[in-house]
Amino acid sequence: MAISIPVTRTTSPKAKYSDERSLGFGNVFTDHMFIANHDPERGWHDARIVPYGPLAIDPASPVLHYAAEIFEGMKAYRHPNDEIGLFRPEQNAARMNRSAERMCLPPIDVELQLAAIEALVDLERDWVPRSEGTSLYLRPTLIGDGSRLGVSTAQRHIYFIICSPSGMYYPNGIKPVRIHIEDQYVRTVRGGTGMAKTGGNYAASLLASTLAGKHGYDQVLWLDGRENRYIEEVGAMNTMFVIDGVLVTPALTGGILEGITRMSVLELAKGFGIPVEERLIPVEELFSAYEAGALTEAFGTGTAAIISPIGELNYKEKSIELGTEIGPVARRIYDALTGIQSGKLPDTRGWTRIVPRLATQ
Repeated sequence: MAISIPVTRTTSPKAKYSDERSLGFGNVFTDHMFIANHDPERGWHDARIVPYGPLAIDPASPVLHYAAEIFEGMKAYRHPNDEIGLFRPEQNAARMNRSAERMCLPPIDVELQLAAIEALVDLERDWVPRSEGTSLYLRPTLIGDGSRLGVSTAQRHIYFIICSPSGMYYPNGIKPVRIHIEDQYVRTVRGGTGMAKTGGNYAASLLASTLAGKHGYDQVLWLDGRENRYIEEVGAMNTMFVIDGVLVTPALTGGILEGITRMSVLELAKGFGIPVEERLIPVEELFSAYEAGALTEAFGTGTAAIISPIGELNYKEKSIELGTEIGPVARRIYDALTGIQSGKLPDTRGWTRIVPRLATQ
């Protein structure tokens, strides 16, 4: 059954951007947003698209006091035939519900999530950039609302989606980043909330990231929170290494996010005949592999950058230098993945979902 989502159009449309290359990331927002509400009596209700604007929440809302919040990040791409494609949105919807379960928030029916995303993107078609490397970034978010203090689950909830046209992540070409391996602070711990896409995980990363930035590093690579020994994530990205021709990435042990890009990269690599291993990676293994000439590439994977090559890894005054250009494995995967997402390469895996032209037009 089709899900009907009423639309209230803005009476004050925003001026569109004039230069897609200057968009950056998360700076510009479209005319409309999706909202739905939840309470124990009615479940999810009042799904609607309205003009973009502030949310009305109670000052005692659990999202403000106890971080009762989760979100997703995904993109819509304009294809050469002018259709709009979403990349594996059903995976984002499923992960949203896994995060909700961990954070004691109500699940959202996957079909409602997909219907909301499609209806909103369809309405905002003109906001999807056309230049190479650009996209419409989508931020579905679920927060706990209510009017009661005390550490407990929320009484009410709000699910909303906002859209932000985004420019090229690499306007001057792909350049490897400098990474500091953090040996003092930890971001998450196995059994904690690392597997959920929740704002608290990102807030916990800010201090170490800021300190690393003062020393010239672009991001922080986190070690596990128990032994402070095993490789986990780089900032907001999963990490991968090419060791003796094998693509090695940290196993999903509960401390890191199950990235949609991570999943796609591993599937592509296997299809290319590249051996793949998901396992624990001791930090000292990276340095011994580097000294033996076995570590040839390192890169992060995530929605924003897709592939972010790592040129330097620093740990306790020791450094791994991997060059100033993207490596061949990362390049091959980046080209294949972005080609599928943009519609310039055939999607033989069924990863793309074309946004239908609905009654919102």
